[in-house]
Amino acid sequence: MKFRRDAALLFLVDLTIIWFSIISSYWFRYYYSFPIEHRSEMFLYCIVATVCLGISLFYFRLYRRAWQYASIDEIVAIFKAVLVGGALSYVVALLLLSRPIPASVFFRSIETILLLVGGIRFVWRVVKPRGAKEVPSDGYNNVLIVGAGDCGIIIAKELRSSKGNMRAVGFIDDDPNKLHLQICGLPVLGNRDSIPEIVEKYKVKEIIISIPSATKNEISAIAKISKDTGALLKMIPRIDDLISGKVSLSRIREVSVEDLLGRDPIITDLDGIMNYVEHKVVLITGAGGSIGSELSRQIASYNPGRLLLLGHGENSIYTIEMELKRNFPELRYDTIIADIQDLDRMDQVFNSYRPQVVFHAAAHKHVPLMERNPAEAVKNNVFGTKNVADCADRYGVDRFVLISSDKAVNPTSVMGTTKRIAEMYIQSLNASSDTKFVAVRFGNVLGSRGSVIPHFKQQIKEGGPVTVTDPQMVRYFMTIPEAVQLVLQAGALAKGGEIFVLDMGDPVRILNLAEDLIRLSGYEPYAEIDIVFTGIREGEKLFEELLTDEENATSTQHNRIFIGKSSNLKKNQMELELAKLQKVIEDETLSVRDILERLVPRYEIVS
Repeated sequence: MKFRRDAALLFLVDLTIIWFSIISSYWFRYYYSFPIEHRSEMFLYCIVATVCLGISLFYFRLYRRAWQYASIDEIVAIFKAVLVGGALSYVVALLLLSRPIPASVFFRSIETILLLVGGIRFVWRVVKPRGAKEVPSDGYNNVLIVGAGDCGIIIAKELRSSKGNMRAVGFIDDDPNKLHLQICGLPVLGNRDSIPEIVEKYKVKEIIISIPSATKNEISAIAKISKDTGALLKMIPRIDDLISGKVSLSRIREVSVEDLLGRDPIITDLDGIMNYVEHKVVLITGAGGSIGSELSRQIASYNPGRLLLLGHGENSIYTIEMELKRNFPELRYDTIIADIQDLDRMDQVFNSYRPQVVFHAAAHKHVPLMERNPAEAVKNNVFGTKNVADCADRYGVDRFVLISSDKAVNPTSVMGTTKRIAEMYIQSLNASSDTKFVAVRFGNVLGSRGSVIPHFKQQIKEGGPVTVTDPQMVRYFMTIPEAVQLVLQAGALAKGGEIFVLDMGDPVRILNLAEDLIRLSGYEPYAEIDIVFTGIREGEKLFEELLTDEENATSTQHNRIFIGKSSNLKKNQMELELAKLQKVIEDETLSVRDILERLVPRYEIVS
C-alpha cells in the first residue's frame, strides 16, 4: 500500500506540473496581451497534454520505480516519457485545432516539464532515504565498503535506506583514479593496504567486501589484511547475485575460513563427460554421508536411469531422499538400508538392481576412533569394500569408483592403512575384471561431519579454549562440491587401475586456521579465546602426502588431476593376505596391527 500511495502522489504532482508548464509557457509567450482566442486553445492543449503525457509516463513505468535508487536509467526514462508524450500531445492538438500550437509554447512547456518532473524525483531520491532512518547518530555501527563499483554502490544505498544501525563511512578501492572521489556521497578513502589505518581512524565495526567478481585469491588477500583489525568481515556471495539483482543487506554473508584459504575452486566441465551415468543405474554407497549425499545431488542432475541410495543409517538416507524428492521430482531412485559388511545383502542388492556404475563412499573415517577400534575399521573399510567390489565384478558393473583418502599414503593410522588396502584390492581385482576399478584420493573436506572447522566453531561458541593438536600440523583442504567433481571426473577418465589425485595447492597450517576463525568470530586469539595444544592424537601425523614413493604421477586432460599408478598387484596374493586378516579380526588374541603392517609395509605404528 505504501508504494501505491507514493505513486499516486507523484502522479498528482506530475499532472500539476503539466498544467503549470503549459499555462506558464503561454503566459511568457503573450505576457499582458494574452488574446482571448488563445485561452480556449491553452485549456484544450492542457487537457490533451494531460492525457497524452499521463499515458506516456505510465507506459515508461515512471510510477513503478524506486526513486531513492534512481540512476542514469531513470533519467533516460524521464526524457523518453516526456518527449514522446509531448510530441503526441502536439500532434493531437494540431488535429483538434484549426492552427498549430505556437512553437515557443511547445518547446518551453516540454523544457519545464522535463526540469520539474526530473527535479521532483531528484528531491525524492535525496529526501526519501533520510526519512527511513530512525536511529540516533551515536547508535550507528560504522561500516567500510571494499569495492567502489556497481555492487558497492548498491550496498551503500541499501545502508542509507535501511532502518538498521549500520552507517557507511566510505569505500576502499584499488583503482587510483577513484581515490578521494565522492561516490553516493561517500569518499573513497584508500586502497586495500589502507584498511587497518581506516578501520582505526573511523572506528569501523564491520567491513563488507562487495566485489562479487573477485577471485578466491583476491578475496583471501583482502580478508587477510582485514582479519587483524577486529572488525567483523562480511561479503557479497557471488557475481550471480549482482546480475540477478539479489544484492541487498540480507544477502551479505560473513567471511568464512574457506574464503581465507585463497585457492580458486576447481573448474570442471561435467556436461561433456557425464554421459557415463545418463540413463544408467547408479549405486552410491554411504549415500547419506557428506560425500555420498553430494554425489547424489550432482548425479541426479545428469538424468540417471535410476539412482540407488545405499546406507547403514536410516536418518541420513531419509534426509537425502527428502531433498532429492523436493529438488528432482522426476528422478527415479531407490533407498536401500544395508550394511556393506553383509556380503549376502550386497549380493541381493546387486542381483536385484543390476547397477552399471558404483561410487563407493561408505567407510569409517574418524582416525582416533579407528585407532581404538581397529577390527571395526578393517571390517568396514577393507572387507566392506571387498564385498561391494566383488559384487561389482560378479554382476558386470561398468565402472567402480572408490572414495579414498590422502591418509592412505604412507599411513600411520589404522584408518589410512585400511583405505590403502582397499585401494590395493580394487587394483588387484582390476587386472582380471571387465569392470574398470579406480580410486580417488583427496584431503580434508570442508563442511563434512568430521571437518575440524565445525569443531573449532563450537569451541569458540562455548567461549574456548580452541584445541589444536600441534602448532606444526598442516593439512590439505577442499570443498565438498570440489571433491565430488573430482570423483565424477575420475569416473569419466577411468581406464582401470588408476588412483586419481587432485592438485590441492599448498597445505594449510591448522594453527593459522584456528587463529583466523577466532578473529572472524570477532575475538582476539589467546587474549579473548585461548588456543591449547593437546598433542598429536592416535594415528595422526603432522602432514599428509598425496602419492607414495613408488607411484609415478602422470597428468590427465584435467590440469588439476593426476594419476598415481602402482605396480601390478596379484589378486591371489591379496586374497591370501586378506584371509589372514579375516582370521585376525575373528580372534581377538591376535594383533590386527601386525597383519596391517605386513600388508602395507609403509604402515608405521605411531606410539
